[in-house]
Amino acid sequence: MYLDFYKLREYPFSVTPDPRFLYYSSHHREAYCHLIYGIEQRKGFIELTGEVGCGKTTLCRAVLTALSENVETALLLNPFLSETQLLRALLNDFGLETKSRGDRLTYIETLNEFLLRKNQEGVNVALLVDEAQDLSPQVLEQVRLLSNLETDQHKLIQIVLVGQPELQQRLASTSFRQLRQRITVRYHIPPLTETETGMYIDHRLRVAGSDGRLVFQPDAVEVIYKYCHGVPRLINALCDNVLLAGYVAGTTSMGAECARKAIQQLEGTG
Repeated sequence: MYLDFYKLREYPFSVTPDPRFLYYSSHHREAYCHLIYGIEQRKGFIELTGEVGCGKTTLCRAVLTALSENVETALLLNPFLSETQLLRALLNDFGLETKSRGDRLTYIETLNEFLLRKNQEGVNVALLVDEAQDLSPQVLEQVRLLSNLETDQHKLIQIVLVGQPELQQRLASTSFRQLRQRITVRYHIPPLTETETGMYIDHRLRVAGSDGRLVFQPDAVEVIYKYCHGVPRLINALCDNVLLAGYVAGTTSMGAECARKAIQQLEGTG
């Protein structure tokens, strides 16, 4: 409702994981490079962790967009699957036909044939598993076994486990030591700093079409940072309400008062 008032093409603080809006803080840039390197250099297992709402899914979508044409990918967003359902979902994502009542052995044979064919064609294959901290122990073990699909020279599939810090804790247990030992690339994304929070807000405004007249003042950024603790998803939710408060007030200069009103709105106290 405020797009025309602010002269924006689209909403700058949508919570959907759109790679166009990804702000590359120093840590997000490093995480991006780690994923690209691990996948393209066929490192096998890669682990990416970060707090809820830190931008992991958006980062993964940016990586999928940026990978070279000789990398074929699959992205699994639902961690609540059985071992057989995981394999079926993986095959479906690669466009392979599966029988509704197929067994795991058949699915693995189909996947292995597909991976060997892609390897002969010079195509690398990568699987990204989001919310991996919620995978059951049985499914995590099935994922580990997928890494056994290899030739003498290459891992046939690169597996990126993406999850919250609980994933680190789970993999640190002795029951998952075999899987942990196979992870050769790791990165943890911390929250944004206060300075990065201001730069994040400015970046999203520019992507949405701002001509520079719409400004979040330093005191507003300070209030936003103290409330959101540098978590991008929370920043998006709050800043959307800040713009609404600014629209109601008829201003394009977002100050601390607009930010406080937005917090009250979010908390249901305003």
